[in-house]
Amino acid sequence: MRKIILSLTFAIFAMFLVNIQLHAQTTTTSTENTNAPVITFENTVHDYGTIKKGGDGNCTFTFKNTGKEPLILSNVTTSCGCTVAGWAKEPILPGKTGVIKVNYTKTHVVGTISKQITVLSNAKNGTVVLSIKGSVVEDTNTETLPEKQPNQVVAPKK
Repeated sequence: MRKIILSLTFAIFAMFLVNIQLHAQTTTTSTENTNAPVITFENTVHDYGTIKKGGDGNCTFTFKNTGKEPLILSNVTTSCGCTVAGWAKEPILPGKTGVIKVNYTKTHVVGTISKQITVLSNAKNGTVVLSIKGSVVEDTNTETLPEKQPNQVVAPKK
């Protein structure tokens, strides 16, 4: 008799949990705002390619609000201090575009570029991760001097 009561109690408890989960799923999907803003980027990756040492580390990411309500960027963070991001704090109206400006500040250091920029907003697709990549190389176009003979002064070619 104990086993039957214990089994019935377990079955009722399991049905109760399933009912709660089904109710939670239906309320979550029914409260979703169908008019919410949507942030759509032209590109989510910027490839600098090869930059000469000391070159320009600036780029922009253009996006559009393809939703039906104003889009607000709440924060834009970078994966390290060598990358700086700037954006307009005003709401982006439906159908309008905005720009996130990014500056990679370590172009004086030779090596590979691989950084992420995280964009947080009130959009349906709230968090978007952007990437920058490329490489910084030594400038190989420096003027070379002719080979010097012993005890000879050599001037650069003109």
